[in-house]
Amino acid sequence: MPAFALLLLWPLIEIALFVVIGGWIGLWLTLLIVIGTGVAGVMLLQRMGLRNAERLRNEMGRMRDPLGAAGEGVLKALAALLLILPGFLTDLLGVLLLVPPFRAALVAALAKRMGVVSMRSDQPARRSDGIVIDGEFVELDEQKSAGPTPRTGPPSGWTRH
Repeated sequence: MPAFALLLLWPLIEIALFVVIGGWIGLWLTLLIVIGTGVAGVMLLQRMGLRNAERLRNEMGRMRDPLGAAGEGVLKALAALLLILPGFLTDLLGVLLLVPPFRAALVAALAKRMGVVSMRSDQPARRSDGIVIDGEFVELDEQKSAGPTPRTGPPSGWTRH
């Protein structure tokens, strides 16, 4: 119910802000602000698209936690979309999401709420029940992998031979 109420109230708040702020600053300045923030949002979205993907790829390539990079990218994209939408409240939220300390605090709060577990390359994977999952792998040559792989132990139960 709260999300539905928010969906109903949001446009009413935006209309009220248009009327009040438009009455203070005038029609043309109001239109200039709405169009200007929309153009700024489009430019921001275009500029940051590939840059955020590259940053995320670099963080994962260095085996670092990609949560910060992914969260930053998503929140910047959301900020750009909010700037594109016409309205003073959406513009205010979009500008807030462009402030780095606010964005970092929001990413940290969302990560804590969602229970995100970061990956570390120096520690084995640990499940929430405390069981450690460890494994090894062997790289096969293309010539050797053409035939069946030799079995060194009893069948695993996952395969039928």
